[in-house]
Amino acid sequence: MPRINGNEIRPGNVLEHNGGLWVAVKVDHVKPGKGGAFAQVEMRNLRNGSKLNDRFRSADKVERVRLEQRDQQFLYENDGMLVFMDADTFEQIELPAEILGERRPFLKDGMTIEVEFYESEALNATLPQKVTCTVEETEPVVKGQTAANSYKPAVLDNGVRLMVPPFVGPGEAIVVNTETMEYAERA
Repeated sequence: MPRINGNEIRPGNVLEHNGGLWVAVKVDHVKPGKGGAFAQVEMRNLRNGSKLNDRFRSADKVERVRLEQRDQQFLYENDGMLVFMDADTFEQIELPAEILGERRPFLKDGMTIEVEFYESEALNATLPQKVTCTVEETEPVVKGQTAANSYKPAVLDNGVRLMVPPFVGPGEAIVVNTETMEYAERA
């Protein structure tokens, strides 16, 4: 694994630190009036989700870890665990449902997602950036309501509530951005 200086840490880097795997969430480079510069790094543990704030001077060496990303197909959910299958080897893995957080309702049977592995351990899962959903219910269009940015609430087929433009009606397929949890476009 490559060793990097403390001032080379960037958000999104995965580091091996204090015997665990941590992802850098936020990095602030500080140059105090007295003493040497350092990087104040906010990190999240990939295995248990705990947070840690630590300082790294430029002379500190840290192990940077590269995670392997593999596409996995979602099969089913069993007792709070999501079961995925590798399309090439047909090997199945389980991940806790809370790894997707509030984006869990967008995961559909047969969907292919990206799972990050460290050696043979699955650590993280990422949904596709855009997912197609159907609008179950929404308010009717009010004539004359043409103000810019006038959105109305809608309920999707997976139970998620979000704001959609006035021209979108019930039964329409829309594309939702899973990163921002917002309407993106018509399908």
